[in-house]
Amino acid sequence: MDFKDQVIIVTGASSGIGLASARLFGSLGAKVAVAARRLEKLRELAPSIAPEDRVLCVQCDVSREEDCKALVERTVEAFGGIDILVNNAGLSMRAMFKDLDLGVIHSLMDVNFWGTVNCTKYALPHLLERKGQVAGVISIAGYSALPARTGYSSSKYAIRGFLDTLRIEHLKDGLNVLVFAPGYTASNVRNAALTADGSAQGETPLDEGKLMSAEQCAQHLAKALAKRKSEVILTGLGKATVLAHRLFPRLTDRLTYKFIAREANSPFK
Repeated sequence: MDFKDQVIIVTGASSGIGLASARLFGSLGAKVAVAARRLEKLRELAPSIAPEDRVLCVQCDVSREEDCKALVERTVEAFGGIDILVNNAGLSMRAMFKDLDLGVIHSLMDVNFWGTVNCTKYALPHLLERKGQVAGVISIAGYSALPARTGYSSSKYAIRGFLDTLRIEHLKDGLNVLVFAPGYTASNVRNAALTADGSAQGETPLDEGKLMSAEQCAQHLAKALAKRKSEVILTGLGKATVLAHRLFPRLTDRLTYKFIAREANSPFK
């Protein structure tokens, strides 16, 4: 993989898949613009991503259109253009819809879906100029729904629909659009997941040590971008789930219910 001198924006880059990806791109010679809400955290991490003149830290709440516009403008000003946009910033949730404050779903759509739309809108002219790439980090939950994650699954389905449409619109323009769907990956996303009232869950129901690492996930993402792939579904379980959902949807519903019911402190109990 060679990303030498390519300009790459990574949102949600202060932890998890975003941070691991930014570090990998930096190690492979890219100029990396990292975006997150916590600017001081980004500045602390910057030396581990790339040399000072090859990393740009931008405070950005992707749910705010003006922040996304500023992210793109600052990247172009610093590095002269954009080759790849990685829409990674995301928020999760865990609660039954019947118990849910609707503000939780609004928050997830604002960050996950609208964050992807906002950043892509302003980056698109620059990506088209360089025949670049836009990637969206979704989830297996964007193919086969997860109960107690109505807002999360809905937002990931929406991102997939948006990116698939964008790909068709630009088939003749040289733009590559990647839908990247990891399975369960070790990260802070479950700790920060919102509960029914909008407060953070604070702990994960999974054994994070048994999940794919963020660094492994980043390797898969980089390889997909290097090959200009349009879709990646990770893990054997993830691929089996997507296929089963297409072929045996009712059976998959029942199996998914049983899987989530076994989680620690499952909302079903």
